[in-house]
Formats: sequence, structure tokens, C-alpha cells
Amino acid sequence: MRDSADSDDYGVTRRGRKRGKFYDDDRAYVKRDRHLPRLQAEDAHDAADGLPEGDRWSTWDQSIPTQRGPLPHPDWLVTDLAAVDTELGVLKTGKEADVFLVRRGIPQGGRSCLLAAKRYRDPGHRMFHRDSGYLEGRRVRESRVNRAVASRSAFGREAIAGQWAHAEFTALSRLYAAGVPVPYPAQILETELLLEFIGSADGTAAPRLAETRPDPAELAGLWDQLVQALITLARDGLAHGDLSAYNLLVHDGRLVMIDLPQVVDVIANPRGDWYLTRDAENIGRWFTARGLTGVSPEPADLADLLLREAVL
Repeated sequence: MRDSADSDDYGVTRRGRKRGKFYDDDRAYVKRDRHLPRLQAEDAHDAADGLPEGDRWSTWDQSIPTQRGPLPHPDWLVTDLAAVDTELGVLKTGKEADVFLVRRGIPQGGRSCLLAAKRYRDPGHRMFHRDSGYLEGRRVRESRVNRAVASRSAFGREAIAGQWAHAEFTALSRLYAAGVPVPYPAQILETELLLEFIGSADGTAAPRLAETRPDPAELAGLWDQLVQALITLARDGLAHGDLSAYNLLVHDGRLVMIDLPQVVDVIANPRGDWYLTRDAENIGRWFTARGLTGVSPEPADLADLLLREAVL
């Protein structure tokens, strides 16, 4: 004898089903269908999933448009999401950040580019020198963050790292768009900046100005380039803040300014004129010591020129 219509666990009515050993109110055990979707593993979206150790997938899609460099993006920059970032070694170590050489390229012989990955250190290893003076005039909307920065709490130190990274990325974007010779800022992701690598295609970095021995004509040409760059900075209300022959690169006769995390807003910062003057005097002394003569402005007059350009 057949039962009347019975309803199974999925709401499907089956007629003519014989009542077995278990009744409807008993616990039922359903064999899992191997075709049903399963939960993904915790590392399913890991940045290095499926890649050799030390590599990662391109982080381009992790930065929002405002965290990418000025438009139009240069032709050499690889923005394909299928690209892989391969770390090639250390370019520079510093008190606040380390810089690594990274090749971003499409696997199996696709196009690629070299980038300098500048990574700010964690609070336990970071040594921001004289940061309180540089941070004057930098404020965020949240008073909680401003208080934490002032007290140098653990959260405040994290906020300072973010401020330094963001300040450098913003300054580089602004200066690159204005035509100042700085590396193109490709993107920022948290406290990592990915910048144009200044050097040769084989990964050899351009020397710092302090490492060069230019002849008199080359020295005068580099001075002219520097003066124009500093005038543009001053007109934009900025000073490098820590300018020296160690944070200027020379590549194929072209001067390139680097290391701008401490960039100073000379209008908002109460000591803006002091930072601007110090930059001019520091770099002026280096050129003078190398025998620079017969140029305009003379190194001794550079500070006054920049103060006028900044309307200070």
C-alpha cells in the first residue's frame, strides 16, 4: 500500500514513496553533493597565491584612483591586473623607510617595468628624526588622530607613518604634474609607495649627486636644473625640508629630486622660511665646495630668491 503524498527536505513532493525505517520527524542525514559549491580556503585570495616565493600579484587594483599617479599614466607603466611583482633586491635602507627594486611584468615574456618600492617601517623599528618640526602644519579632520599624533601613542605613530607616506605621494604627484624632476609616483598602498625607478634597464640605480664628480660645465648645468626645480617648489608653497646632495640623483645628465616624506608647507608651517633657507644653504655649500662660479643666482643668493618666490 502506498502512502499519500509526502514532502521531502527540499520542498519537493514525491508520490508513492514507501515509509522506511525512519519517520519524517527523525533526524535525516543527507550525503553531500560533490557538485555543490564549497567554502574557499582562507588563503584563496592571498597576494602570492600560485606564485614563486617572494613574488606577488600586481597591487594596482588595490589602490583607488586617488592613490594612483597623475593622468595620463606614462606608457612604460604596467597596469595589467595579470602582472606579477618580483622583488629583485634592496636599493637603499634609511631611518624611516627601505627602498626595494621591483619588476612588475606580465608572465611568460610580456611587457614589464622597474619600480622602486619605498616601504615605511613598522612603529617598533621606525626612527623618524625631528618629526615634530616637520609635522607642524599637517592636520587631519579627526581630532582623535591629531591628539594621538601629538602624544606619540602606538596609534599615533601609525598615523604619523601614514601621514609621511601620504605627504610624499601627494607632493610627488603635485610636483610631477608641475614639471619638477621627480620620480613618477605610480601608486600608494597603505605605507608603501611604488615609484618610477631612476636608473638603467639592467637595474643599476642612478648615482646620488654626492657620488658624482662633474666637470665645471656639468656642474653649472646641474645647478641651473636645481634652481628651476626649487623655484617651482617655492612658488607652490613647498620646501624639500631635508635637501642635500644625497637626495638628488643624476641620470644621463638629468637631476632628479627624491626623498620627500618631510616636504614642508612653508605657509602653514610656522618655521617654513627656516626650512626653505636651510635647503638653499645646504645645497649651495655643496656646489660652492665643488668650484661652482659664474652662475646666476650665486649659491649665496639662492635663499633670498626662494623666499621671494614663496612670498615669505
